[in-house]
Amino acid sequence: MPSIEVYNMANQKVSDTELSDDVFGAEVKEYLIHQALKIQLANRRAGTVAVKNRSAVSGGGKKPFKQKGTGGARQGCIRAPHYPGGGVAFGPQPKEYNLSMNKKARNAALCSALTYQFNNNRITVLDKFDFKQISTKDFIAFMNRFDVKKTLIVTDEIDNNLLLSARNVPFVKLLKHDALNIYDLIKYKNVIFTQGSVKSVEGVLSK
Repeated sequence: MPSIEVYNMANQKVSDTELSDDVFGAEVKEYLIHQALKIQLANRRAGTVAVKNRSAVSGGGKKPFKQKGTGGARQGCIRAPHYPGGGVAFGPQPKEYNLSMNKKARNAALCSALTYQFNNNRITVLDKFDFKQISTKDFIAFMNRFDVKKTLIVTDEIDNNLLLSARNVPFVKLLKHDALNIYDLIKYKNVIFTQGSVKSVEGVLSK
C-alpha cells in the first residue's frame, strides 16, 4: 500500500498517510485516460453553430430572368449559394456531440491519472488550508514554499479565504473533491490535496 507524507502550510512534515492501492496504485491505462478526456471535451461543445441554407434565406421567390434568350446561364433563384447573400451550401447545422462512458471505466480513468501523478511525484498532501484572511500575497508565498506553479488544488471544503486568495493567481485552479475530473488532472502539472479530500476521493473511487 503506497504512503505519502503530509505537510502543513509551512512545508513542514506533520505525519504520513497511507493511500489506497485501488486509487493511487492502480494500473495506468492510457487508453482509458484518452477516452475519458475525449468524452469530457466533446461534451463541453454546445453544438449550436448554424448557417442558413438556400431554403432558409428570405427572398428569391421569383425567377430572376427568363430561361432563354438572354445569352446567360439559366437561373432559378437569386438566393442560390453562388449569389451574394444566398444560402450556404453544406454549411454547419446544430448537432449534439454528447458521448458517454460507463461509471466503472470513468473511475478507472481517474485512478489511472491519479496513479500517474503519484508515480511522478506530482501530488502533495496538506493537513489543511488555514488562511486567516484574504490575501493573494500570502497564497503566492504558500505556493513558493512548495515550489509549485501550475497547480490543481483539491479540498474537502472550499474556504472563502482560500477561494478569494487564489482566484487571481494564474495557472491555479481550486476544486472540491466531488468535482475532480480527468481534464484538470492531466492539465495541471502538480496536484495539492487536503488530507480530508484524499479520503473522500478514495471513498468514491475505491472498489
